[in-house]
Amino acid sequence: MNKNVVMEPFSSNLKRRAEQLGISNAEVARRAGLSDRRYGNYITGRREPDLATLVRIASVLDVSIDELLGNNAEENVRTTDELFHERLAVALKALQSDDLRRLVVMIEALATQK
Repeated sequence: MNKNVVMEPFSSNLKRRAEQLGISNAEVARRAGLSDRRYGNYITGRREPDLATLVRIASVLDVSIDELLGNNAEENVRTTDELFHERLAVALKALQSDDLRRLVVMIEALATQK
């Protein structure tokens, strides 16, 4: 079987998920500890990641490995609110403690205005 045919769902799912989360491929690569070039090979379907790399990418994208590989029986359809929550969760994982403290203050200020 042609490797590109097998990798097509994976590479498409990588692009789709990063787009859903509003982050660039370069940012996914950075957060996963990969070079842009190496991650680009996964996006284009030229290379397959090893299991450890696949786990890191799935963690960064806050998605199951099965969903990335296209092994779901049905597409995981998300509501707009679910996507916002997922985007927030992914962004929070990328922040340092000082940034998180500032963010909590801002969120609490927003919540008290409602």
